[in-house]
Amino acid sequence: MDDPRLTPARPEVAAKYLEGKVRAARFVEGEVFEVVEAIAPLRSGPFADAELATQALKGERVTVYDRNGEGFAWGQLNSDGYVGWIPDAALAKPAASPTHKVTALRTFAFPGPSIKLPPVETLSLGAKLTVTREDAAFAVTRDGWYLPHRHLGVLDAVENDFVAVAERFVGTPYLWGGKSSLGIDCSGLVQVSLNAAGTGCPRDSDMQQDGLGRALDSAQMHRPQRGDLIFWKGHVAIVRDSDTIVHANAHHMATVVENTREAIARIRAAGSEVTAIKRL
Repeated sequence: MDDPRLTPARPEVAAKYLEGKVRAARFVEGEVFEVVEAIAPLRSGPFADAELATQALKGERVTVYDRNGEGFAWGQLNSDGYVGWIPDAALAKPAASPTHKVTALRTFAFPGPSIKLPPVETLSLGAKLTVTREDAAFAVTRDGWYLPHRHLGVLDAVENDFVAVAERFVGTPYLWGGKSSLGIDCSGLVQVSLNAAGTGCPRDSDMQQDGLGRALDSAQMHRPQRGDLIFWKGHVAIVRDSDTIVHANAHHMATVVENTREAIARIRAAGSEVTAIKRL
């Protein structure tokens, strides 16, 4: 059965490319929009209090297949294929292709070329922008925002070490469905960190376990290396070194560095065993 998280199909409507594969009352081509808010929620239902499935950052593209007429659009993120409901107000027709992305954990957008001005927005690592010109220490976007040069990189800029990216999130509050330094979950931390290093990554931990790397055998599992991923049912952690992991977790309600053996014992005591260790 197709994963509903990645399949834009409901009984009422489905994506045109699924015609003949799923049953729906109508099939539509869909229309591409860009996320214009700093962080937009992608929810499991068309309600403000529906579960947060994931988030879309400024500049991401979304293919919209349906609207409920009450402020929500139903579509699929072009980056990782996740399907859900996103506020209409967070979307606009793409005006220009992005040229740069935020490489700092987060940064401010100013209305003019001075850091003393009150910021107009806070943007997170991975947000995409169209830079139209330079102004001293600032890059100026098509929105007329001024962002510090040193907080931006070109779109194809990649980090050398995705684990180092994850370590920068230490102290970030845990948020189910989150993928920014304002709030992040375990699989969001893996996805954002790998994306920053130029590696595509599915959104949820079960997808990551199925789709990333190769499984270590029982002998190798006792010698994890930096960058290995440890999986439990519904959870994933990143190996920092022979003794520690970094992971976003609800026990600490934060992204933390934790002793690997102690974390495995704690999670086992809560009823969950390690299901796999994958090496990228």
